[in-house]
Amino acid sequence: MRRTTVFAVGIAVTALIATGCSSGNNSANPSSTPPPSGSSTASTSAEPTTAVADSGGAFSAAGPDFTYNEAAVPIGSTLTAEVDEADGMTTVDIQVTGLQPDRAYGAHAHTLACGPTPSDSGPHYQNQKDPAATPETPSSDPAYANTQNEVWLDFTTDSAGNASAATMVEWEFRPGEAQSIVIHDHRTSTEPGKAGMAGDRLACVPVQFP
Repeated sequence: MRRTTVFAVGIAVTALIATGCSSGNNSANPSSTPPPSGSSTASTSAEPTTAVADSGGAFSAAGPDFTYNEAAVPIGSTLTAEVDEADGMTTVDIQVTGLQPDRAYGAHAHTLACGPTPSDSGPHYQNQKDPAATPETPSSDPAYANTQNEVWLDFTTDSAGNASAATMVEWEFRPGEAQSIVIHDHRTSTEPGKAGMAGDRLACVPVQFP
């Protein structure tokens, strides 16, 4: 099945999502440390069911795809995202063009849709949710705010403002619980009490995750 939705205005985003098993939540105890990411071989005992959905978006000051800082993320720059899920594994790849040259950015999958206020996109998506986190105090515990339990896509642009980033995690998204990718001001911290933090939210792209 293939669905195509295209929005129009300045920064373009494309998401390619191939879904395998329907649920993204491993049955691990939320209080345990999340499993590491890696390239371990997934089971091939059953043929996975695959669905593909393409979505397009564009940043503007008025949305629906928002840039909150036009100097750092100019209207007219682009981001493309490819999300592949199969056999309990998820790979996310992004490419950006036309951002500030020679600059570091953070980027993460977030739980809510983009909105006119940077905080509208909610906290980072976590495979195992930090039980101590609240809407007012997002997770900053490295046991939960890390590259194995969240989707981090930090990148540094080249002299033309272009870059790419990719990550693989050993889980699949829970349907409807991830709705956007947010670009942040700087690379993501890993320090206790600051883990997962990457500064101001510069832009938000709606993505059709499973």
